[in-house]
Amino acid sequence: MTDNKNEPNSIDALTGKPMPKPIPAATLVIFRDQPGTTAPDLLMVERSAKMAFAAGAAVFPGGRVDDADFDFARSLGHEDVDEFGARIAAIRESIEETGIAVAVDGDVAARRVTEARAALHDGTILSEICAQFDWQLNLDKLVPFTRWCPPFAEKRVFDTRFYMIAHEDHSAEATVDETENYNLFWSSAQGVLEKANAGDVKIIFPTKRNLERLAQFTSFDEAADHSARHPVTMVSPTVEKREDGVHLCIPEGIGYPITSEPMEAVQRGFSK
Repeated sequence: MTDNKNEPNSIDALTGKPMPKPIPAATLVIFRDQPGTTAPDLLMVERSAKMAFAAGAAVFPGGRVDDADFDFARSLGHEDVDEFGARIAAIRESIEETGIAVAVDGDVAARRVTEARAALHDGTILSEICAQFDWQLNLDKLVPFTRWCPPFAEKRVFDTRFYMIAHEDHSAEATVDETENYNLFWSSAQGVLEKANAGDVKIIFPTKRNLERLAQFTSFDEAADHSARHPVTMVSPTVEKREDGVHLCIPEGIGYPITSEPMEAVQRGFSK
């Protein structure tokens, strides 16, 4: 039986018109615990102003799930191809966008990861790279965190699965890909929110809500425990008219400390 809580909306919440079929996507929240501090660092990338989605915004590494990711999941024997194809895409996108390989068993020295990144940018699929480099993907290391699909018929609509992973190799240097992204940085979730409040970075509505949720945790293990107590539910924001104006809202009780924002303050993924 299909769980409707984890299926995208089929009707635009504002216009009532049919929604386009969402594009499968995956995002990875990479944690790096900081001993002696009260919050882990998270890896953020700032997208090029030329991108169609979230132009100029600070986001977690990620992107669309390719057919080759689904094929790789099938070849590894996973029955839930949508889920494990998304996990593979999250790993692939992390390598492409940041030059960091997570959930990869094998030689992941900087030189080897750089070679893999260049090959991915040249069009080589991840399954071929893994075969060539004798890499094995440890997909169980990715902790499901949330899933978002906007209920608005934008230029593109993404059904995005978010995962979390710990990466304690502080010597692994993240570098921009200079195509989709122009900058990247490590920061606590609260630090990113403060940068956004100061106008130093731009964050869109889903990123802001997820950062507020992640700011509650003092370690990756605490975040993983929280996620285990809040199973992934599809988040499709709704529009509500209140006494103080129109708000964009998400459901209560699924782990988010702040569940609404005035529409006039909302940063969405596209410019009209």
